[in-house]
Amino acid sequence: MMTRRNFAGLALAAGMTAALMAGGAANGPAVAADKIILGDMNSYTGFASFTIPYKQGWELALEEINASGGILGKQVTVVSRDDGAKPADAVTVANELVSREGATLLFGTLLSHVGLAVSDFAKQKKVIFIAAEPLSDAIAWQKGNRYTFRLRPGTYVQAAMLAEEAAKLPAKKWATIAPNYEYGQSAVAAFKELLKAKKPDVEFVAEQWPALGKIDAGAAVQALAAANPDAIFNVTFGGDLLKFVREGKVRGLWEKRTVASMLSGEPDWIDPMKDEAPEGWLVTGYPWYAIDTPEHNKFREAFQKKFNDYPRLGSVVGYAALYSVKAAMEKAGTTETEKLVDAFADLTLGTPVGPITYRAIDNQTTMGAYVGTLTVKDGMPRMVDWRFGKGEDYLPPDDVVMKLRAKE
Repeated sequence: MMTRRNFAGLALAAGMTAALMAGGAANGPAVAADKIILGDMNSYTGFASFTIPYKQGWELALEEINASGGILGKQVTVVSRDDGAKPADAVTVANELVSREGATLLFGTLLSHVGLAVSDFAKQKKVIFIAAEPLSDAIAWQKGNRYTFRLRPGTYVQAAMLAEEAAKLPAKKWATIAPNYEYGQSAVAAFKELLKAKKPDVEFVAEQWPALGKIDAGAAVQALAAANPDAIFNVTFGGDLLKFVREGKVRGLWEKRTVASMLSGEPDWIDPMKDEAPEGWLVTGYPWYAIDTPEHNKFREAFQKKFNDYPRLGSVVGYAALYSVKAAMEKAGTTETEKLVDAFADLTLGTPVGPITYRAIDNQTTMGAYVGTLTVKDGMPRMVDWRFGKGEDYLPPDDVVMKLRAKE
């Protein structure tokens, strides 16, 4: 028989259970009342040379933001996870960050196919995702969606900058080498299209498509040499790039040939090579040691003070990603998703490399890139004769973007 005492005890227990459930797993929603939780994910173990500096970038931004009062009067917490450099793992991590950790939005990822998977998750779950580093333009165009915003200039912009320089060369016969996944495929396609538009008489005589992280550099170099191109377009990076450069030097592939190479001026990828870095290559990159603007000087000095190290391009991206969140939330006046999405439309903010705008037409920023020539100075790779290209000067016309952009 139910007594009054038993009933009161059950009611108290039920109330405690309800309170615990309201708090959510890992204290997500309960903590969200007095702080803003953001979810970061990246390939920290697989590509540490880029992603660790990236993490340091957003850590610096987080420290600055919280020291100045946070966002909307709340302190900001970032819950960071490794995405395993695999699309399926990344989606699992994204789901955990949102449902278990209570993240208001997601940012990060490096590899294009991983970013595309998280972008699709964001679309399905209606959660904001700032694709900080993936370069595939499909993220902004063919597979773009309302909830995904891409920070870095993609393969089209960087290929356009390299094609502009490559078109000035006498080279007519080109070969290409790129990792065989979305980023490499889109980069080669864009470079071919843009170079042919500027120089219709060029021809592409060979292609090499090594698996990411598994390049057989000897075989690749031998195949490229057999085609006897005047110039080579390279898209390899990381350990693949190091092996490719070394093998190419041994077999004389670089003699009397120009190479246009995407990302190879970024210290994240090229500095580990030290004096083995190739010279004379046309590259996109980040000459942190030579950029002299007030915004970059301030960032570089703060970064060096905090980490006793110099920034890489990943550091700029991580820093800009977190300040993008701050700018959007302050514009919206809330952390509510749909209002934040609207706030990103034509949102402009400052970054260490100058102001950027998140374009309403495709959720792509106007962040630019540096292009120049690679050399070695004092035993370290350096970009010389470089210039900065604004993203808006190289992005396709709006009517082209509207045809490319996925319809929702």
